[in-house]
Amino acid sequence: MSNQNYENHAQYVTAYHKVILPILFLTLVGSVVNLYQSWGEHQRIYSASLIVVLTVCLIFTFLFARTFPLKAQDRAIRAEENLRHFAMTGKLLDPRLSVKQVVGLRFASDEEFVALARKAAEESLTPDAIKKAVKNWRADTYRV
Repeated sequence: MSNQNYENHAQYVTAYHKVILPILFLTLVGSVVNLYQSWGEHQRIYSASLIVVLTVCLIFTFLFARTFPLKAQDRAIRAEENLRHFAMTGKLLDPRLSVKQVVGLRFASDEEFVALARKAAEESLTPDAIKKAVKNWRADTYRV
């Protein structure tokens, strides 16, 4: 794998992002079309509406399967970066920093971490701006 940097740090799982998502979308469209076509027929309306409800539940499950682990990772990253900052300065990270900002700071090398954390808190930098400000990229290949 090439060195991680701002341009290539986002991770995509092909089967998850490019296969399952379109299939779920097509399933939703097909189930809604089926429900529309079944609207006047009492024999089919129940099963057609059930398929729509199940498809919507699958889409929510798909989204939650991605967001719940990311939130847990964000909490772990915040704790790790707080410890890192404490080890370098003897102080915890500025409480004005949001979790998303701290997640962006994890890419900063030790040499620029403290100054960038201070700048991010003082100037309310966005996570994207923080990542772009990193000069010596510290790779994080464990993020899901």
